[in-house]
Parts: sequence; structure tokens; C-alpha cells
Amino acid sequence: MQSEPGARVRPRGQGGRPSRLASAQLSDRILDVATALFLHEGFGATSIEAVAKRAGISKRTFYHRFTGKEMLFEAAVRRLIERWTPAFDSALLDAPDLGEGLRRAAEHMLKVALTPEALALHRMVIAEARRFPKLARVMHELGAAAGIERIARHLESRIAAGQIRPIDARFAAEQFILMAVTGPQRRALGLGARPTAAQLRQWVDETVQLFLEGCGRR
Repeated sequence: MQSEPGARVRPRGQGGRPSRLASAQLSDRILDVATALFLHEGFGATSIEAVAKRAGISKRTFYHRFTGKEMLFEAAVRRLIERWTPAFDSALLDAPDLGEGLRRAAEHMLKVALTPEALALHRMVIAEARRFPKLARVMHELGAAAGIERIARHLESRIAAGQIRPIDARFAAEQFILMAVTGPQRRALGLGARPTAAQLRQWVDETVQLFLEGCGRR
């Protein structure tokens, strides 16, 4: 029986199974391939067969790790977001005051939202939403909803400290993300001229100022 590519040099643990490192590297390779295919071909046009072939594995190996394409998509999106999240948390929490934290968080969100990967993912989810509505839910739960929760917790701590007036922190956090990201993202998607770096800085500064005025900063 012909082995899969790379099988001869794969480190093995007891019982002939791949080591944890080799297994993790294989999963990363599958997710690299899947992410590229999803972003370039779309969810509907990407097949398990294509992922397996490009990753150099059998379908049996694929199904040992993922139950299907939806689980694969969720894993790919989760990995992307996990790469972006630590810098977001640092931007928000390590700043000397609320305004600076929101400014840094907005800058980070825009930096991520305007990357080719994020824009392609956004386009794909919109294009596939009618046939595959779960994709949008996965994106929201792993991305926007998690960001809203992080900002809301930060706002709640500032409310408790008396730095801003009592507000619905989750509602305010969602509005902040919409204010910070939606306009520049729409332009980057082709609905207007793509903003320059100077325009993005001005956008962030004015967004934070307007948001804090609405929150009644003390």
C-alpha cells in the first residue's frame, strides 16, 4: 500500500502513531490549505477531496481530525481569530486610560479588518450566507461577539470606577465596533475610495472622541 506524502519521515510515538508535534503540524497544514481554498474558491466550491489532495493526505486522515467541512471552516476561522486576539487584548487593557485603550483597540481592529485575509473572509461569508447561513453565525460568535464581550467587560470596570456614566456596556461595545470598523471596511470592499493611513488615524481619533462623549466620560 502506498503511503501518504511525508509519512516516511513523520516522527512517531509509541504504537507507530505520529508524535504530538507531527500531528499538530499536520493539522496546521490542513488548515493552511483549507483557509486558502475557502478564501479563494468559496465555501461551497471547496471540497474535502480538494483539501485532502492539496494537503497530501487521505480522506481517512482528514476525517480523523474533522467531521466535515463546517467543522473545518470553524477551525480555520478560530485559528485566524486566535492569531489576532492577543494584540487586541493588549491594546485595550495595557493602555494608561480608557480613551487610549479604545483608540489602540480601534486601530488594531481596523488593521485586522483591512487585511486581505479578513476582507476575503468577509466577502465569502456574505456571498455564501444564503446557502450556508451557519457560516455567518460562526463568524459572529468567534469574531464580533467575542470582541463585544471584551470591550463590554472593560467598559463595565470603568463604570464601576465612576469614570463613565452607567450605560448598557454590551450595547455600547457593539456600537463602538460598528463605528470604528464598518465605514473603512466598506470602502476597502469597494464601496468608495479606500482610506489612506492619515484618514484612518483621523477616523479612529474622531470615533473615540464621539464615543466617549456619548458615554459621558467623567
